[in-house]
Amino acid sequence: MAGAVSQPNVTYAAPKRRSALAMFCLAQPLGAVSGVAILIMLFGGVFADFVAPYDPLTIDFGAMLAPPSWEHWMGTDAFGRDIFSRVIYGARTALTIGFFASLFGCVSGAMIGVASAYFGGRVDMVVQRFIDVMLSFPIIVLALVVVAMLGRNLLGGIDINLVFAIAIPIVPKVARVVRSAALSIREMPYIDAARAAGFGHMRIILRHMVPNVAAPFLIMFTAFIAQAILLEASLSFLGLGVTEPTPAWGLMLSGNASDFYREAPWMILFPGLAISVAVFAFNLFGDSLRDWLDPKFKV
Repeated sequence: MAGAVSQPNVTYAAPKRRSALAMFCLAQPLGAVSGVAILIMLFGGVFADFVAPYDPLTIDFGAMLAPPSWEHWMGTDAFGRDIFSRVIYGARTALTIGFFASLFGCVSGAMIGVASAYFGGRVDMVVQRFIDVMLSFPIIVLALVVVAMLGRNLLGGIDINLVFAIAIPIVPKVARVVRSAALSIREMPYIDAARAAGFGHMRIILRHMVPNVAAPFLIMFTAFIAQAILLEASLSFLGLGVTEPTPAWGLMLSGNASDFYREAPWMILFPGLAISVAVFAFNLFGDSLRDWLDPKFKV
């Protein structure tokens, strides 16, 4: 038609959806910072052979108790070993033991908690009383008992029994929390429908209940890595954990470090700082992950 005004073709771009990682970083900036610290420690532990400037086991009596300098950034210990290199290799030891101890303890505790909530009745009562007994012992005391009972079993330079000794005190804490979450899931209609369909107990637990407790499981798994690292350092400091010459943060705080803390305070300062940063980073990341995954904290 004459006089008609043609309308321009306007295209609207669909809004870009931010990735889950970007949304987490924006919502939890402290969690993002702690995540970066964890990645740095992980990178240093995995690639310690390339990152560390010196061999952590090389003894140099000519550089004994050397203060921090451009040659030795964190100084040397009583055997002339470079502390910066030992701190980097110590990250490998701490993260390996912390990860596997937390993984074993959290998986075992989650399975016990879900099974206890699902079966209920007498099974739940017996399991919970056993958990109460385990929780009555301080975590360090329980770990000491397990270490004394199991002895040492080295595999690839890591004491497997030490991993179990750290994981066992984690089990009752995870089981108690997971049970609380699984009790409400047990009453859901889809659980009754699965029972009515004739599914076995194991299938219902693994396919319908365990996935629904994934959020608290991930939170506790992250948080207990920090507790496992601290417990490993405590046991190594007491002489019941990692032994010489394996680089370990707790081991670096014991022995000669306590003898030369006045003349060479860097022998205690830098390993202690590494433990503090690692524990703080994992705890902060776990708290941020809880706030991110738990819908009650988003309201």
